[in-house]
Amino acid sequence: MKYSNLLVATAASLALAGCFSLPAGPAGPQGATGDTGATGYTGATGSTGATGYTGATGGAGATGATGYTGATGATGGAGATGDTGATGYTGATGSTGATGRTGAKGTVPAGTVVIVPAQ
Repeated sequence: MKYSNLLVATAASLALAGCFSLPAGPAGPQGATGDTGATGYTGATGSTGATGYTGATGGAGATGATGYTGATGATGGAGATGDTGATGYTGATGSTGATGRTGAKGTVPAGTVVIVPAQ
């Protein structure tokens, strides 16, 4: 029973302690900066090799002579034009056939005839 009362009191004090806030304390001193390490030396740069000479340019070859152009052949004469043939006669026109007869007319049934005009 002693421990339970002590445990309850401790829990209550911890719960109430969380409700209070205090201002932050002053900042601590800044730590010392470490020394910079030594810088290594840069090696020597090698010399550039000599540039070779450009060879001489060869001369242009001689141009060959132009071949002889052959003469143009003679143009042949135009051939004679033939005569026009005779025109034939037109044939006779045939007779017209007989006209057929018209069939018989149908009868109109008795009653009212309705005529619908075109729209």
